[in-house]
Amino acid sequence: MEEWLTPDAWIALGGRIAAWVQNSALTWPVAAQVGASGVTLGISLLIAGRLKRWLDAHGDRARWAVRALAPLLVPLLWLLLTWIALAVFSAYGRPSHLLDSIAGLLLAWVVIQLVSHLVRHPIWAGLFVWTTWTIAALNILGWLDPIVAYLQATNVPGSTELTLINLAQAILLFMLVLAVAIYLTGLLEARLKVSRTLSPLAQVLFLKSLKFVLVSFAVVIAIASLGISLTTLAVFGGVVGIGIGFGLQRVISNLISGVVLLLDNSIKPGDIISVSGTYGWVTALGARYVSVVTRDGVEHLIPNEILITERVENWTHTHSRTRLKVEVGVHFRTDLHRAITLCLEAAKETARVIEDPEPKCLLLEFGDSAIKLQTRFWIADAQNGVQNVKSEVLLAIWEKFRRDGIEIPYPQRVLHLADPVLD
Repeated sequence: MEEWLTPDAWIALGGRIAAWVQNSALTWPVAAQVGASGVTLGISLLIAGRLKRWLDAHGDRARWAVRALAPLLVPLLWLLLTWIALAVFSAYGRPSHLLDSIAGLLLAWVVIQLVSHLVRHPIWAGLFVWTTWTIAALNILGWLDPIVAYLQATNVPGSTELTLINLAQAILLFMLVLAVAIYLTGLLEARLKVSRTLSPLAQVLFLKSLKFVLVSFAVVIAIASLGISLTTLAVFGGVVGIGIGFGLQRVISNLISGVVLLLDNSIKPGDIISVSGTYGWVTALGARYVSVVTRDGVEHLIPNEILITERVENWTHTHSRTRLKVEVGVHFRTDLHRAITLCLEAAKETARVIEDPEPKCLLLEFGDSAIKLQTRFWIADAQNGVQNVKSEVLLAIWEKFRRDGIEIPYPQRVLHLADPVLD
């Protein structure tokens, strides 16, 4: 049997643990820190309850701030009071390692909650949470300073000046600036959606430009923090850009096509378009695609390049009026003037058909089995559907024809049977 599995070994281990607890945990300095932490927590709970009631009563003008601060009142107050307790312990020369650990955990908790409230993207928020907790845990265990010293003394492979700590700082700075940029863009987007002075196209163009500028700003700040010359980076970026351009021609084409669509105002959110057999509403203009939602609720992501190179029917480009056509056949014995009048009445009585331009009914042709009439009318709300209003007009025509005895014939064929030829 291994030595560490023997009963004597377990008894010895228990004795060492008990000795550590008695000498390190059950001491007056630790008891004083535990008592100070408990008192500060109690005071924080008491003050936080009063502050929460005051914010609920006076926070109508800044409701978003109230929602952000309410969950953080207790940890914030506890952190502030813990810092005060640390200052008192330090002034009297008392040990404060436990209070230091509590303050570090509280600071990490407050920062994580604030960033999680600001950054709604789950990936960025999760990455920041894990990074913050890792740094806090290393600091409490006393491993943070040695790790930082090692990173400062170690260079990035292939570089004599760039250390690992510089690279980590640049990555963290980029993440921070990018998170702030995304948050500011989200706030501005929410404000622009309720704006009545900017058109939907202007809103999309402004937001895309702002997002590009902010992300570029974050990249430049991160690179500048590494001490890399921007001139050298521009030359290197040009060479890399040429290589990427050859490999990602379709992606670049879609990006440029998206910019063209935004600038020429040919398609904007809210338009009704038909392209490549897809008919629906434009809900969003992306950097690579346009989102079109059909009447079935299916969202089609159409590449921007298709909207530039192929034929696109925009039903609401310059105006919202749309002309529709329905055809019906009547018997050769029908009074055509009466049938045309009934078709016009059916169109005019339909709620969504507009009066100007007024409906028209034309005689198209004398067919094999019927005389074909075509009723043309205009609507001003194609976004509410096209086939449904056609159905309403046809149903009204059917009811009027039945009431007046006008017959809608069906195709008839005459079959002649030849006598069999006898041999």
